[in-house]
Amino acid sequence: MKTIRVTKEFNFEMAHALMNYDGFCKNVHGHSYKMFVTVIGTPSTNMEDPKLGMLIDFGDLKKIVNKEIVDVYDHAFLLNKNSGVNYNSETHQMFSNTIYVDYQPTCENMVNDFAEKIKAKLPEKAKIFSIRLYETATAYAEWFASDNL
Repeated sequence: MKTIRVTKEFNFEMAHALMNYDGFCKNVHGHSYKMFVTVIGTPSTNMEDPKLGMLIDFGDLKKIVNKEIVDVYDHAFLLNKNSGVNYNSETHQMFSNTIYVDYQPTCENMVNDFAEKIKAKLPEKAKIFSIRLYETATAYAEWFASDNL
């Protein structure tokens, strides 16, 4: 069987603010993210396999990405842990789903983080090929496994 790539699309809403940024994105703002996850490998040829002919069941890929990314980040507020924003009862009321990360929460850094999280959960025969993360309808960041060997 030949090598195949399969892709699934995911959507989530998230807010962030960029620490020390010199433009409008230093303020809290949100995006409707669209993410395309592509995996690569060889589909099953085992006649006894219930996933015969599949590289990965789209439902299984959906479960992995939803658990690791969508369910965590959807309607969350992402901040660099060094931003100086103190988490207290007032901020908890406004931003009860705040996630502090070790990086500037740019689209570029997020796609890298997401790739690592998804990669760790994929079955052995399905390798991550790429992730494309749209922050707006016309702007996205991409992560390719071939660039990160």
